[in-house]
Amino acid sequence: TIPVRLFSAEDREAALHFHLLDGRDRSPIRQLRVNERTGEEVPWAEVVKGFEYESGSYVVLEPDDFARANVEATKSIEIVQVSCADEIDPAFFARPYYLEPAKAGVKPYALLRETLRRQKKAAIAKMVLRTREHLALVYPRGDALALSMMRYAAELRDDSSLELPGTELGELGVAEKELELAGQLVDSLTEAWDPEAHTDTYRDDLKRLIDEKLEAGDTYEPEPLPTATEPTSEVVDIMDLLKKSVEEAGSA
Repeated sequence: TIPVRLFSAEDREAALHFHLLDGRDRSPIRQLRVNERTGEEVPWAEVVKGFEYESGSYVVLEPDDFARANVEATKSIEIVQVSCADEIDPAFFARPYYLEPAKAGVKPYALLRETLRRQKKAAIAKMVLRTREHLALVYPRGDALALSMMRYAAELRDDSSLELPGTELGELGVAEKELELAGQLVDSLTEAWDPEAHTDTYRDDLKRLIDEKLEAGDTYEPEPLPTATEPTSEVVDIMDLLKKSVEEAGSA
């Protein structure tokens, strides 16, 4: 058991952040939480999370419900398996994509895929997506070339501010016998990587809580929205309206 603190390695301050402005007078735009039925703004203190089990019907989960769902899993990093790093499919990393060739690109696509596969290498690439340039990793996955987004070095925080143990193990009191025992423990945990062997237990626990609330009838259906007025069946002469608007604009 190793007590640790968790730090984000992503430096979000390195990214450019934009505010939404009104194009007419350049005033900042506020995003409001609005009650769909009344049209009134809802304060954060009154916002709750609801699971829609049927269209328009909800099970409400309180903060205590989220805390009850596998509380140990939310406060620990449990090592359940050790595998060779090259066994793990990079598609399990953040934001994976597949690349599909156009008809004219089938041959070079296959050439790049097989070259990377035979040399056991991946290609670093740059691409523009949603008005921003990204760093990406291109690699063979089955018959496809896959792509996973990467972070730039500037987007990663430096670890120099962390209090980390050095590599002089003797000064830390780490004995060779302890290293041997730790190695045996790692060996006992080593298995081939099997993604199907790992499930999201926290999600499973939340789903069980939702099912329990459904069985107990602890559900809520908001009042229906006001119905819109039926459109008039009166025939409107668009030309008359346009002429009237032009006359009014001229007189103004």
